Amino acid sequence: MSITVYHVLHVSAAFLLTAFTFMACATASVGKNKMLMMLTGILSLLMLVGGFGLVAKMHTGFPGWLIVKIVAWLVLSGAAGMAYRRPAKAGTITGAAVLAIVVAVVMVYVRPF
Repeated sequence: MSITVYHVLHVSAAFLLTAFTFMACATASVGKNKMLMMLTGILSLLMLVGGFGLVAKMHTGFPGWLIVKIVAWLVLSGAAGMAYRRPAKAGTITGAAVLAIVVAVVMVYVRPF
């Protein structure tokens, strides 16, 4: 596949994962929604595949900013599940997700190390 396909896959999955994670945090006290949990898991996998496809096509190796992005991906991927398991802490989880998104976007554009 071309680099464009991986880029579109990664960015669209990241956008949708972010949206559904915030939806999970907002509706955490309502009850468990199995479909939303499955959707965030699938989007998380698509985001991972697209990201590592980009790394492979760009021949960047494994720089330090990529490790920071993987940690941000782990935080964002786990946020929906944590919000459903602990609805009282949904606000804190939302804050952590926002911080992870900001850090990931900064790592893309700055690539400090």
